[in-house]
Amino acid sequence: MDYEFSKPKMKTKKLNTLPDRIYLKHIKKDLDSKMVFIGGPRQIGKTTLAISLLKQFKPGHPAYLNWDNEESRRIIIKSVWPKDEPLIVFDEIHKRKGWQTLIKGIWDTWKYNQKFLVTGSARLDVFRKSGDSMMGRYYYYRIHPYTLPELLNNVKGKLKPVEYIELLFKFGGFPEPLIKQDEVELRRWHLQRLSKLVRVDLRDLENISDLDKVELLADALPTRVGSLLSYKSLSEDLSVNDKTVKRWIGALDMLYYCFQIAPYGAPKIRAVKKTPKLYLWDWSQIEDHGLRFENMVASHLLKWCDYNQDVMGYKTELRFIRDELGRECDFVIIQNRKPLFAVECKYSDDTPSESIMKLRSKFKNTIPSWYQVWMDTRENNIDSKLIAPDFKILSFSRFCMELKMV
Repeated sequence: MDYEFSKPKMKTKKLNTLPDRIYLKHIKKDLDSKMVFIGGPRQIGKTTLAISLLKQFKPGHPAYLNWDNEESRRIIIKSVWPKDEPLIVFDEIHKRKGWQTLIKGIWDTWKYNQKFLVTGSARLDVFRKSGDSMMGRYYYYRIHPYTLPELLNNVKGKLKPVEYIELLFKFGGFPEPLIKQDEVELRRWHLQRLSKLVRVDLRDLENISDLDKVELLADALPTRVGSLLSYKSLSEDLSVNDKTVKRWIGALDMLYYCFQIAPYGAPKIRAVKKTPKLYLWDWSQIEDHGLRFENMVASHLLKWCDYNQDVMGYKTELRFIRDELGRECDFVIIQNRKPLFAVECKYSDDTPSESIMKLRSKFKNTIPSWYQVWMDTRENNIDSKLIAPDFKILSFSRFCMELKMV
């Protein structure tokens, strides 16, 4: 059953402003003791967040230095930025070869006099795995799309939860399309964002010659959302080997176009060798409404996991469950190596899933709580069903409320 948006609401109720990001107060606090790195997808609002911390910002502000700008590059390399500015923002500096060493030297030299914030459209924490350690010098934040709980903090022109859900479901959580609320502009934005990501960001990140096929790969991924990721199938479609496809998807993951989740299993080392599932950072690209809803829930859960790790310091992971009979539960949250709860998504179905009931029985001594989440479609509904002490069926808004999503 296709979801029908409430057209009168979409015409009369507009989201005129977006609230401050939930990360802002934490970043301000962390800047007092260390550098702060901000990573996240292209056009997610990293630069807007960064410059909001600069006093009296206006174009040409001497404390904002973008590596894509020739004059900014000269200033960074020669370390001739104003030393009386309390905060210096380095934007997209990860595009410089050996940027980690440069930043490390800047911090070690000027940390007693100035604060430093570094932003980038690629993952800035990956070098931790390469042996080049900056241990103790920085905190890392992954900036996610707007989610339902974050929008509910919008005190101006506040909408009802179901109206926010309609907007998020249709336009995604990226600031520009969420504010414009225009379907034509959304489609144009999709095309421009993908082109820039592949033709500019990917080119700067890796030496990949066949960018046309990478763009075709990225364009094909929305139809693979929520399924076990088959590199072989994609390689056949693109006429390249599966190792190449795996490398390309890894690069797209590095640029926050998509993310992969591993199956839950013990021991952990065995689990990560199994086939992952893939989701997109921008769920508005997905045409199938059931898959779009599943991806939207996945994005809310991933944001909750990353927030708990980046801000609260808990090692938190998003995974899924698949047993030897092929029965699946969409998501399970792992914190400090212990499962907290499992989540199954049903777009318009609020009756218990037979598969989940069986998995729940199988994992009853391992996973303490189970939830089945469905899409809110009405303002007045019975949005919570207690099936068993450890199993609830919840509407999406009630789920976000009860689980304290961010």
